[in-house]
Amino acid sequence: MTDILDVDLLAFERGGKRDRAAAVDGVMQSLRTGFVYTKHDISEGLLDETYEVLEQFFDLPEDTKAEYVAQGSRGQTGYTGLLVETAAVSDTPDWKEMLNWGTALPSGHPLRDRYPDRYSEPIFPSDRIPGADQILSKFHEHLVRLQTRFLRIIALGIGANETFFDSMLEHGSHLTRAIRYPPMSEAPNAGQEGHVWAEEHGDINLITALPRATARGLQVKVEEDWVDVTPPDQNVVINTGIMLERLTNGLIPVGWHRVVADSRQVDGRLSVVQFCHPTPWTILSPIPSTVSTDRPAQFPAMSAGDCLDQVLWEINLSDG
Repeated sequence: MTDILDVDLLAFERGGKRDRAAAVDGVMQSLRTGFVYTKHDISEGLLDETYEVLEQFFDLPEDTKAEYVAQGSRGQTGYTGLLVETAAVSDTPDWKEMLNWGTALPSGHPLRDRYPDRYSEPIFPSDRIPGADQILSKFHEHLVRLQTRFLRIIALGIGANETFFDSMLEHGSHLTRAIRYPPMSEAPNAGQEGHVWAEEHGDINLITALPRATARGLQVKVEEDWVDVTPPDQNVVINTGIMLERLTNGLIPVGWHRVVADSRQVDGRLSVVQFCHPTPWTILSPIPSTVSTDRPAQFPAMSAGDCLDQVLWEINLSDG
């Protein structure tokens, strides 16, 4: 069974040819699972501040949190309540609630005009939690930079220029999502009706970063077995999404995963992830270095915007 490896992004950036080659090889080997761990340089202080804000938010009464729902945003900003998002493979809603935010673009920018749900002003609970907007925005920007840097390793691994992803990530519709998974004892019929924290799914984007979670529960599917995701301290978990699979002609598969509580877990779980997206008008077509006689093109060209729209419909976040 392929293992999830710990690869040092900082060594790739600061080391010599041998360090860079080792990082590329390690990432490509680990991503056979769709997952990899990497050291990061986001300060623990910023992570502490971020989680403190989010814990305060999720502790608010339900009717108060509902004030931060952004109608028409399709889960791309603001609050999403319990039992709303549903994995594409399931008919049972996930037992989780979420706060979503990104970066707005100026009014009149063509991306904001075409995709207002992805580039409008984020909704922060700063009226009740002073400084929430500054802390959460800072966290978002730090994680965007980290994912951009990590994708340079992947670019080399697929035979592209190191900066292949850079231009498509500028003004990408990156989404940061805080997810609170309440205790399963509070789920409908204590979870006996099939509810789990998050059913098996693959992310839609290029890659996803998870720098911290307050409890176990994340599992990755490797060769039909479910494996616990247990990163070393001060490591970010990176997993791959559908858009990267399309761009790499299946060379890098989707990291299929779920979040489940076992019978010994009586508390909930809080995590913050960021979905790294290209601009919606990016055309997802297999890059030439991943197509050969032995590996013919598997996917037709499709825009990133259309790809996201399709999945938002499948997971019950589209209006109607």
